[in-house]
Amino acid sequence: MTLYLYNTLSKEKEPFIPHNPHKIQMYVCGMTVYDYCHLGHARVMVVFDMIARWLRELYGKDALSYVRNITDIDDKIIKRAAENGENISDLTARFIKAMNEDAAALGVLPPDVEPKATEHIEQMIDMINRLIANGKAYPAANGDVYYRVREFAEYGRLSGKSLDDLRAGERVEVDSHKQDPLDFVLWKAAKANEPFWDSPWGKGRPGWHIECSAMGNTIFGETFDIHGGGADLQFPHHENEIAQSCGATNRTHSHVTYWLHNGFIRVDNEKMSKSLGNFFTIREVLEKFKPEVVRFFILRAHYRSPLNYSDAHLTDANASLTRLYTALNNTEPADFALHDNANRYTQKFYQAMNDDFDTVNAIAVLFELANEVNKTHDAHLSGCLKALGGLLGLLQQNPQAFLQAGASKGLSDDEINALISQRSEARKNKNWAESDRIRDELAEQGIILEDKAGETTWRRG
Repeated sequence: MTLYLYNTLSKEKEPFIPHNPHKIQMYVCGMTVYDYCHLGHARVMVVFDMIARWLRELYGKDALSYVRNITDIDDKIIKRAAENGENISDLTARFIKAMNEDAAALGVLPPDVEPKATEHIEQMIDMINRLIANGKAYPAANGDVYYRVREFAEYGRLSGKSLDDLRAGERVEVDSHKQDPLDFVLWKAAKANEPFWDSPWGKGRPGWHIECSAMGNTIFGETFDIHGGGADLQFPHHENEIAQSCGATNRTHSHVTYWLHNGFIRVDNEKMSKSLGNFFTIREVLEKFKPEVVRFFILRAHYRSPLNYSDAHLTDANASLTRLYTALNNTEPADFALHDNANRYTQKFYQAMNDDFDTVNAIAVLFELANEVNKTHDAHLSGCLKALGGLLGLLQQNPQAFLQAGASKGLSDDEINALISQRSEARKNKNWAESDRIRDELAEQGIILEDKAGETTWRRG
């Protein structure tokens, strides 16, 4: 089977043809670490974790080099550290730790390389020097360095924006040191009480856009296979990155073959973001919902489509994932040798995933399997269900543990088991009224009982 993916650059689905199938290279723009990650960040982490898992399934577990960078110096970080009266490195270290904890909770595997911006200042300075030498950038009198946008003929191709449209919508800056209002900053001259590095243009720090160009070039070289990130990064960040990377190497077209972008998470039809104040941190959501439920919620939508957040949608995701785990709980999975042609379910699953990572239809296959397992109690099919779920980072918990896990509020496991014991004693004594009363009491607390073969099991609804 051939993998097809939607390339934002061409606006078409294309067959994936890596430069080297044994050394696939994927770079994803990561987080700016000045606060806790919100669900929008969770979607980036989970989506590209899913993509990385699938590439490794197709090409081998060692075939992919996955890089996700960390922005640990920028205006927001400097402002937050000043507000907190905190050292910048302490602030960023604290939120990097929190980010990694959140990612691990969501079942996101660590990237192979996680470079920090502050560790690549020298490479950024070198790239800016090359851009100046190639006539693509210029130092200004105020100590800043700018990129000449009009020097790159393909500027706007990724985002679909034309230079004329951008120019018409640009307000001319007062006292601007830019030669053209569209030019963007590569190096910022140091302001009072801000961190800085020495450079040929004076003390200062890099602009945001240059960091990914420099880090991608340092780790992968002048060209690589896949570059990913959220849809909001198409313009200006990724547009600027293409211009910088090509300008430094005198290329005329993108240094990346395939550009992938995941859709927004929305609240009341508005993009979830910190600037709008309508965001929910991953930690806040995990106080109410199991981590795997959040991962399932993200993956059951296509990665490029908008995803609407609400407690009702998470509750529905919990019910759906519970159905899958219930099938595994009722029929213990046997070992299953997974490959694309193992059976009709694996064929459909692989076909869906090879169609631009179509997790919607891949998850539909999981429900088909679960229905068949519930009918037949076939341990082989149960094993297939668990194995296919594993390719998405799902269904790997002990089913009983998942079904009995829940929010900390309400009855404890010991209290539930004590009530079940009382109910069993009532049933033994044929006290059906007391048995029903206890079942109803537990049901009111969201505890569902199942009586099978003389034993009672329970799960949280």
